[in-house]
Amino acid sequence: MTPAARAAAAIAILDQILEGQPAEAALIRWARASRFAGSGDRAAVRDLVFDNLRRLRSRAAMGGAMSGRGLMLGLCQEEGIDPASLFTGEKFAPSLLVETELQAGRQPSSDEVLDLPDWLIPLWRESLGPDAEAAAVAMRERAPVWLRVNTLRTNPEEAIEALAKEGIAVRSHPVLPSAICVTKGARRVAGSDAYRQGMVELQDLSPQMACALLPAQGSLLDLCAGGGGKALAMAAQGAGPITAHDINADRMADLPARAERAGVRIRLAQPGKVKGQFDTVLADVPCSGSGTWRRTPDAKWRLTPDDLRRVLATQSRILDQAAGFVAPGGVLAYMTCSVLAEENERQVGVFLAKNQGFQMVLERRYSPLDASDGFYLALMRCR
Repeated sequence: MTPAARAAAAIAILDQILEGQPAEAALIRWARASRFAGSGDRAAVRDLVFDNLRRLRSRAAMGGAMSGRGLMLGLCQEEGIDPASLFTGEKFAPSLLVETELQAGRQPSSDEVLDLPDWLIPLWRESLGPDAEAAAVAMRERAPVWLRVNTLRTNPEEAIEALAKEGIAVRSHPVLPSAICVTKGARRVAGSDAYRQGMVELQDLSPQMACALLPAQGSLLDLCAGGGGKALAMAAQGAGPITAHDINADRMADLPARAERAGVRIRLAQPGKVKGQFDTVLADVPCSGSGTWRRTPDAKWRLTPDDLRRVLATQSRILDQAAGFVAPGGVLAYMTCSVLAEENERQVGVFLAKNQGFQMVLERRYSPLDASDGFYLALMRCR
């Protein structure tokens, strides 16, 4: 595909997303209908779509319209690309630009440049304080790919060497050596021998840093396990036995294979069938996902105030449920991939006020400015 053809594909997909379709569904639908597109073309179109979604409001302002064409024209304006090189009117390319399109763009306002929904901006600023604008700007960039070295299989040095042999370059985190950032060849990771042999797992830096703060021994319940990345990380640190649970068992479908590859044992509990008490209960609750919007940029435009209210109620309910599984002297680890205070500090504050048997041990909030994705951890001990 030519650059112009890729731009035309991205415009069509963006229009579908603006009409309400989830980004992944729209991309998959286009790929299935475009058998002529090679893997490089699919990756390039995906990058164009996601880049525009990360900068939706600012690009629409610069391009003069909240549409696929407006966003792609805004990209041209922002990156200094001659629009005529993409909007050629040739077969498979976007149609020629008219004069009204070329004259419609303007510089984005101070709010538009944050690329956040209007209703969310006050909450964002209140939650992040002096870092609010810098964090919002960081969210406009593509997220780095982080790996966790499975120290049960290897050490960071050997993992880095194995990845390098397959053209994957990485750098270690200066404080957490088992966390390594991919600087070249990220799309090769899932097919690499190092990944297939369980030497490394895909996991962002912030949850790795949070897991490193948890007790590395004793029984552990991962109550909202999802794919099980945190359960795997805790198993590698020495915790056990480990039980993974999710109200939607399908989310854990790949966990047995991942555990086998990693060389660990994790017991799966049926939805709603957790019994007993545990030394550590990890509750990585459903949330707005505001800390991960670089990876799922369409999610920030779909989130509504009603959605946030519903997720806050769910978090409160799960926190109360999780508390009942903590053994005396054990700890409850409340986690979100959000940067919003409503889901984090305030949620925990309400929980502690009505659960006098728990006390705060430590609290950490990570943002794209210091730990890749936004993330929150509150570690509370049961007296």
